[in-house]
Amino acid sequence: MHNIPIVGLIVLPFIATFYAIFLLFTDGVSALDLTMCLLGTFIIEFGVTFGYHRLVVHRSFVAHPVVKAISLALGSMAFQGPVVNWASVHTAHHAHSDEEGDPHTPTVRGFIYAHFEWLLEMNSDRLGGIKAKYAGRYMKDPMIRFFSNTFLAWSIFSLVLPAFIGYLAGGWPGAWTGFIWGGLVRVFFTSHITWSVNSLCHYAGKKMFRTKDQSRNNFLVGLLALGEGWHNNHHAFPSSAFHGMRWWQVDFTGMVVRILEKLRLVKNVVRIPMSLQAKHLADAQA
Repeated sequence: MHNIPIVGLIVLPFIATFYAIFLLFTDGVSALDLTMCLLGTFIIEFGVTFGYHRLVVHRSFVAHPVVKAISLALGSMAFQGPVVNWASVHTAHHAHSDEEGDPHTPTVRGFIYAHFEWLLEMNSDRLGGIKAKYAGRYMKDPMIRFFSNTFLAWSIFSLVLPAFIGYLAGGWPGAWTGFIWGGLVRVFFTSHITWSVNSLCHYAGKKMFRTKDQSRNNFLVGLLALGEGWHNNHHAFPSSAFHGMRWWQVDFTGMVVRILEKLRLVKNVVRIPMSLQAKHLADAQA
C-alpha cells in the first residue's frame, strides 16, 4: 500500500473491474479467468490475514519457515505494500485506535478516509515517522526483511502468472483476459476486502467485548476477509490467533491455523481462555 503509485492500487483495478464486467456480458471471459480471479483473491487474501497480520504483526503463532515464507510471498502479492510498511502502519493503528494518530480511523476523518483516502495522505515523511517508531521489531527478522525488500517483484509476479496461464490456455487473447481477471480484478477485490476491515468494521456491526475504540464484529466482512471481520474480538485480544471466538463466527484463517498446528507446522498458538473472555464481555454481545 506504500511506495507504489496510488493509481496502480486504486484507479487501474477499478477501471479494469468495470472493463471485466463488460467482458462478462460479451462472452469475453472463460471459466479459467473466473477461477483465477476467485482462487487468487482467496489465496492472496490469506497471505495478508495469516502472514502479514496474525503471524508478523501480532505473533499469534510461530510458523515453520516454509509456511512463513509462502504466506509472506502471498501477502506480498496483494499489492498492499512491503510487509515492514504494512506491519508498522497496523501497529500504529492498534496503538492509537480511533483517535488522533490512527492512520486510518473512520471516527476522526470519516468512512471514505478510512477505506482508502488515507493512502493518498500516506506520504514518505509520514510513513517514515511511523516506521521509525514501529519498524525496528520487524527489521530484526531476516525473512521479513527479504520479503519486504522484494515486495515489488512478488507483486509483478502476481500479475504475470495469470497472464501466462491464460496464454497457455488461449494464446494472446487468453493472456489479456487472464491479466485482467486474475491480475487487476483480483487486486481490486483483495484491496477492498482488506480496506473494509479498516472502514466498515469500525462503523457497522456489534461489540462482543468492551474496547476503548469503535471496532465492530461484521459477519459479511468476516466471511470475505477470512475471519478478519470479527474485528471487535481482535481489538479486545490482539494477540489471539483466532478472531472468531464463537462457533458461528466463521474464521477461515483460524481454521487453517488449527490444521497447521495439528500438522506441527505452527506452534505456540495464542488462545484466549474463556474465563478471560468473560471478564471483557460487553453488555450487548455480537
